[in-house]
Amino acid sequence: MVGERQITAVLGPTNTGKTHYAIERMLSYPTGMIGLPLRLLAREVYDRIVTARGPSVVALVTGEERIVPPRAKYWVCTVEAMPEGIGPDFLAVDEVQLCADPERGHVFTDRLLRARGTQETLFLGSDTMRAVISELVPEVYFIRRERMSELTYSGARKISRMPARSAIVGFSVDNVYAVAELIRRQKGGAAVVMGALSPRTRNAQVELYQNGDVDFLVATDAIGMGLNLDIDHVAFSALSKFDGRRMRPLAPNELAQIAGRAGRGMNHGTFGVTGEAHPLDGAVADAIMAHRFTPIRKLNWRNSRLEFGSIDTLIGSLDAAPDASLLIKAREADDLLALKTLAAQAEIRARTNDVSSVKLLWDVCRIPDFRGISHAEHTNLLQGIFEFLHESGQVPNDWMARQVYRLDRIEGDIDALSKRLAFIRTWTYVAQRKGWIDDEKHWRDETRAVEDRLSDALHERLTQRFVDRRTSVLLRRLKQKEALLAEVNDKGEVTVEGEFVGRLEGFRFSADKSDSGREAKTLQQAALQALAPQFHLRADRIYNAPDTEIDFTEQGGLMWGEHAVGKLVAGADPLKPIVEAFVDDEAGTEVAQKVQRRLQHFIDRKIAALFEPLLSLSRDEELIGLARGFAFRMTEGLGILPRGEVADDVKQLDQDARGLLRKHGIRFGQFTIFMPLLLKPAPTRLRLVLWSLSCGLQEFPEAPPPGLVTVPSGDGLPRGYHAMAGYRAAGDRAIRIDMLERLADMLRAEDSRGGFEATADMLSITGMTLDQFANLMGGLGYKPEKGEREKVKLTAPAATDSSEPVVEVELAMDNVVEKESLKANAAEAPSVNVAAQDQTEVVSASADANEFPESADVSTDTEASEKELEVFYKFTWGGRQNNRAPRRGTPQGRRDQSAGEQRKKDNKGGKPSAKTGKPKGKGFRRDGGNKNFEARPPKQDKIDPDNPFAAALMGLTKKD
Repeated sequence: MVGERQITAVLGPTNTGKTHYAIERMLSYPTGMIGLPLRLLAREVYDRIVTARGPSVVALVTGEERIVPPRAKYWVCTVEAMPEGIGPDFLAVDEVQLCADPERGHVFTDRLLRARGTQETLFLGSDTMRAVISELVPEVYFIRRERMSELTYSGARKISRMPARSAIVGFSVDNVYAVAELIRRQKGGAAVVMGALSPRTRNAQVELYQNGDVDFLVATDAIGMGLNLDIDHVAFSALSKFDGRRMRPLAPNELAQIAGRAGRGMNHGTFGVTGEAHPLDGAVADAIMAHRFTPIRKLNWRNSRLEFGSIDTLIGSLDAAPDASLLIKAREADDLLALKTLAAQAEIRARTNDVSSVKLLWDVCRIPDFRGISHAEHTNLLQGIFEFLHESGQVPNDWMARQVYRLDRIEGDIDALSKRLAFIRTWTYVAQRKGWIDDEKHWRDETRAVEDRLSDALHERLTQRFVDRRTSVLLRRLKQKEALLAEVNDKGEVTVEGEFVGRLEGFRFSADKSDSGREAKTLQQAALQALAPQFHLRADRIYNAPDTEIDFTEQGGLMWGEHAVGKLVAGADPLKPIVEAFVDDEAGTEVAQKVQRRLQHFIDRKIAALFEPLLSLSRDEELIGLARGFAFRMTEGLGILPRGEVADDVKQLDQDARGLLRKHGIRFGQFTIFMPLLLKPAPTRLRLVLWSLSCGLQEFPEAPPPGLVTVPSGDGLPRGYHAMAGYRAAGDRAIRIDMLERLADMLRAEDSRGGFEATADMLSITGMTLDQFANLMGGLGYKPEKGEREKVKLTAPAATDSSEPVVEVELAMDNVVEKESLKANAAEAPSVNVAAQDQTEVVSASADANEFPESADVSTDTEASEKELEVFYKFTWGGRQNNRAPRRGTPQGRRDQSAGEQRKKDNKGGKPSAKTGKPKGKGFRRDGGNKNFEARPPKQDKIDPDNPFAAALMGLTKKD
C-alpha cells in the first residue's frame, strides 16, 4: 500500500484478469463496493461473491434489481446505481474508459472524480486512460497488466466457415436475429446475448453456449464489457453502430474491447469480419493486436452538484459547463430532456414550488426509457407517476397492479415478449425506489416474478427459433466421441438420443425434410453413425426372410415390404438380370454385399419358377440343328415370337423338330408362336420387366390387367410391347394371342373369299360388340363391309289342340340349346368377358324368344308386320399388309396363304401351289363366276395329348 488511502489504476487490454483482481482485493477487506458497466456483469459478479461469502452479506443494486440484506458488507452495483454515503473500505470502478462514452460517460467521470473507498480505490480499464487519469487524479498509482494470451487477426470469413466456439457481433437487434437464423440453418444453432435481455434470459442463453449445446454466440457489443465466456474467435458482422443520435464507425479501441473477448486465460484467440463487414484496415488490425491506441484526451462531464431551489435552477446546474480543460460538457441525456419537457407544463411548475418537489420531479425524470417508444409517451408516463407521488406520496396499488398484470402474459413471439420485458423493467425500477409504493417487498417480488416468467418464455422462444436442439445434442455427443443411441420404430422413424432425425427406408436413411444445408448433413452424419448396428440387424433379417416378403415392381424395382431395397439392371442374358442394392455407403460393404446376394437369389429363383418351361427348353440336349436354333430364338424372345418374324425359320423345321418343340409346350399358331403357360399374369409381368431391361427403356410399360381378352392398343408404346404382353394389336384394340388363335381356328371354316358374317362364338371369345369386332377384323387383314337388311321374323305354325302356340315352346327350346352351347364355349375360354353371352343373343339371326313379346300374338302376315332393320358386317380377306385392311381397289384374289393352307403347312408340311397359292389336291371345286370355294373337312392328324389345347381340339373334331 502507498499511504493510508491508496488510489490505484489497473490498466491494460482485455483478458488480463483485472476484474478478478478487483474481486479478490475487495474480499480482503471487511466491506467493499464495485461498480460495473452492465447489470449482466453485475449479476455475474454478485453470484461469484455470494458463492464465496454467502447471500446474507452481499447486496446487488441495479436499476431494476435491488437485493440488500440487513447485514450487507459487499455491494455489487451498476455504475449508475452505486449508492453514496456508505463509505466502504474498498471501492472499484470497472471499465473506466467509458468516461469518454457520449451517452453514459458523465456518470463514469463522476465516479472517477468523486467515488472513493476509505482504504483502497481501484479504477479498472484500458491503458488509453493513463494520461487523463494522471492529470485528474494526481495521487493515483498505476499498475500495468499484460494480456495472458495472444490475439490475432484472421481476416474475412464466411459464416458457413466459421470455426466452433465463435462469437459473431452485430450492433442491432435485426442484425443479431438475421445472423442467428443463418447459423441455425448452417451450424445447428446459436445463443443470443444482448444488453436489453434480462439477466435471467441472458444467463440461460449463455449457459447454452457454455455447456456446449451450441458452438456459436451471436451478441451485441454487450459482450465486450467484461463478460467471461469461452470464446476462441470473434467476428464482426458490422463495423458501425447507432449511438443514440447517429450511425458512426467504431473506433479501434472499441473494436479491441470486443475482439479481446476471444481467447480466455492462456488460450489464444482470433478476430475478423464476416457478412457485409469489409476487412479491417491493416493499421487498425495491427493496433488491436498490439493494444496500441490513441490516448483518450477528453472526458464527458455533467455537474453533480445540483441545486433544487426551482426547476429552472436545477436545469441551470445540469447545464453548467466544466471548469477543467480535460472535461467536456456531456450531451443532453434523456433525463435532462424529460425534465425540460415537463418544466414547460404549467401544472408541473405549479406543483414544484419547493425543494422537495423539485427533487421528486428529478428522481422521476431519471426513470430510464426502457420501452423506447417515443419521447412524448415516456414523458406522459413520467408526468402520471409524478402526480401520483406528489399528491399522495405513493403510486396507487390498483394502478400499479393494472400496469403489471397486463404484462403478465407469456404468449407471443420474440418481439412481443421483448416489448413486455422492456415495459416490466419500468415497473421493476419503480418498485425498487424506496417510499414510492406501498408494500415495497410485495411489488418487488411481483415485478421480479413477472420479469422471470417473461424471461423464461423469451429464452424458450429464442431457443426454438435459433437453436436446433437435435443438431446441437448430436454435435455435442459426436464431439465428445460418445456412443449415440439410435432407435427405429415399426414405422421406420429414426430417433437418435430421443430426437427425431428422419426415416430408415430399407437400407437408406432419409433425413428429416425440414432440415437443410449443413444442418441436414450434420444430422445425417450423426444418424448414420448411430445406425450402424441397425444396418447389420436389418441385413440379417432380409437374408433370412422368405421370398414372399420380397417382390419386384413393374419398373424393375425390388421391394422388401414397403421399402425399395434395390433395382434390376440388364445383364448379358435377358433371363439373367443383375441386382443393384440400395444401401447407404455408411452401412459398409458387408451389409451391401449381403443384401445384394439375397436379392440376386430372389430374382434368380423367381425367374426359374415362372420361366421353367423356357429354361427347360434351353437346356434340352435332344434339340439339335434347326430345332436347337429355334429354341434359342424362343428363349431370346422370352417365350413369345410373332410368326411373321420367324416365318423362314418355321418353314425349315421338319415335323420331327416341331414335335420335339411341341413337347416343351410350344404352340405354332397362325399369328404367334408361343408357350401358353407363359401367358399367365405372373410370367407376363416379369417378362415385360426383363424385356424392358434388355431394351434399355427409361420407363417400363406396365402389364395389362389380368383376365382381359382385349385391351386398347394404345399410343406411344415401344415396338414389341404387345407381343411381350401376350397380345396382338389389331385395329383400336389388342387381342390376347391365345384367344386370337382360337378365333383363327374358327375363321378357317369360313369362306374368306366369298365373305362371311361373324358368328356368336366369334363374338363370345372376343367379348366384343359387332362394331368392335369389325374393327378388330380390319386390323387382322380382313375387309369389313357394313350393311343393313330387313330383320327376319319367324312365323309360327297353326295351333293344335293346345291353347298355347307351338312356336313358343320351340323357341324356348332353341334358347336353351343356344345358351348351353355358349356355356360350353365359355368353359373352354374362362377369361372371356361374361357380357359376351348377352351380346351373342342379340347378334344371332336365328329365332329368339325376345323377338316375340309374350303379350302379343305371333303374326303370320309378314307384309302387315312393321319392317325392322338390322346392321351386319360381311368380312372378306384383304391381306395382312401391315396388319391393316387393304385399300379400296386392291384385288381380293391376292393373299399369302389361306388359313387351311397354313394349318396344313404346320401340321403336314404341304407346299402351296406356285400359281394359285392354294395346295394341290382333291376337295376343292369352283362354282361359276362367283368363285365360291368349299372344302370338305381335311383329314385330321392325331392330336398330341401334351398339347395344352388338346381337349378343345378334340371337341372341335367331334363337332365336325
